[in-house]
Amino acid sequence: MAEDRRGQRPSRGGASGGRGGASGSGRSGSSRGAQGGGRSSDSRGDSRSDSRGGAGRTGGPKGSSSRGGYQGGKPAGGGKPAGGKPAGKGGGSGRRPVGSQDRAFRPRSEERPRTTEQSVYDGPDLPEDVTGAELDRGVRAQLKGLPEKLAARVARHLAAAGLLIDEDPETAYQHTLAARARASRLAVVREATGEAAYAAGHYAEALAELRAAKRMNGATDYLPIMADCHRALGNPEQAIKLAKSPSVANFIPEAKAEMTLVEAGARRDMGQLDAALRTLELAPLMSKSRSSWVVRLRYAYADTLEAAGREADALAWFHRTHAIDSEQLTDAAERAELLERRQA
Repeated sequence: MAEDRRGQRPSRGGASGGRGGASGSGRSGSSRGAQGGGRSSDSRGDSRSDSRGGAGRTGGPKGSSSRGGYQGGKPAGGGKPAGGKPAGKGGGSGRRPVGSQDRAFRPRSEERPRTTEQSVYDGPDLPEDVTGAELDRGVRAQLKGLPEKLAARVARHLAAAGLLIDEDPETAYQHTLAARARASRLAVVREATGEAAYAAGHYAEALAELRAAKRMNGATDYLPIMADCHRALGNPEQAIKLAKSPSVANFIPEAKAEMTLVEAGARRDMGQLDAALRTLELAPLMSKSRSSWVVRLRYAYADTLEAAGREADALAWFHRTHAIDSEQLTDAAERAELLERRQA
């Protein structure tokens, strides 16, 4: 889809609350873990547009150069160096052994450029001050099955991704790909890769990674992001199908709100404004909570009312949104002002 979903990501915080996450905010396992809480989305009820809503590449190990004509420190081919003369003081020809490809003999300028696969494995440069200790304890525990040095490298890539995911999601994604190239069988790594891919706008990759994580650990709190990926890929029917999953009934209120926003957005994608309104009306729009998910639910409802031509009702709900939007997550005040001018 053309819309920008950065900053509109569904918060995954809470179907289970025990996701083993990379942050202390309950987003366990996510690439956001070094910094905590994720921003969430509305379902086409973003603060700037009614259509921005709702909720890898695997590299191989670094290539090592061939030892060429040397094996175990001895010349290959019967123990004699090229030319048939014994090696030693004054006995050699002074020439490099034939066929030797040892990197020690190769000028730096002649080294082969790294392949795409190798570059992915290497990943972006790691900041010196990122140690991996920034990750949630649950994430670090999941890495303990790896060799110590490998676990430390994976942890640093995940922590770096968490720090960068809002400001530079593409680099964050590259960090998670480097982690995945080293530990693709860990659900926490696949989850982090999926979230970073989503943040960077790689929706097909995000969907594949989150599906893999779900197969590994059975978690269902990925569903709002997966549903929104379907929306972004032009499959609103699949988004609605996920929204009807039985497990959604067990989500905590915030996670339910995320799925409601995505479902309503998918209904709008299909031109079903009345169905989108009914979906939102089943949510706790009048909750006394001032949490961000209530703000976004109200905003999405106001936005959908306006799209349906019910401007008076939309105006009232934009005002209700602004009344609890202390952090100015939306442009509800500006939208209300525009409607008032139009009705004047």
